[in-house]
Amino acid sequence: MNSEMKRRIALTVCGVLIAGFSVGMFQYSTMGLDPFQVFAHGVWNKFSRISFGTVYMVVNLILLAVDFFFLDRKKIGIATFINLFLLGYVVDFSAWLWNKLLPGPSFPVRLLFLLMAVVIMCLASALYFTGDLGVSTYDAIALTLSERKGWDFRIVRVTSDLICTLAGTLLGVMPGIGTIITAFFMGPLIAFFRRTVADPLRYGK
Repeated sequence: MNSEMKRRIALTVCGVLIAGFSVGMFQYSTMGLDPFQVFAHGVWNKFSRISFGTVYMVVNLILLAVDFFFLDRKKIGIATFINLFLLGYVVDFSAWLWNKLLPGPSFPVRLLFLLMAVVIMCLASALYFTGDLGVSTYDAIALTLSERKGWDFRIVRVTSDLICTLAGTLLGVMPGIGTIITAFFMGPLIAFFRRTVADPLRYGK
């Protein structure tokens, strides 16, 4: 295994796990989840007797089938399966941890956690995108469409995020300011972190 492959694996694993912790921070802030999580939590509303981690895994299995049969199966890799089987449970742990360490947070603390969650989520996404060992089933949709159609990734991502937000709202999860921020800024921020952080880490530039 050469040094670049080791860096790619590190980027992939760290990116997915950090993404899970950031979603827990979104939950802790109670100021809105990222768009895909709004949708996933909307589905969870219909199956609330099951843990979120399990519902998240089932939703992603369905998207995995879509990616495999209709989009780009090359986007499926180690990151896809780490995300599918572990991320939901990392989210559960992260939300529990912050509520245990800092119960009853004030508004400034919640706002701080929201802003940190947005930045950390975008950084995490940039890391595992650049690791190029698979991406989440949801991220694969925007990436594949932007590559196949030649569309700007930022525009595709904003559009898919808005669709997820609408679907989650119809399923009973009200978006918050965090949802709005991520829907409009995740695409540009991910692109920024890929250029300034993830690419240099992978290629040593």
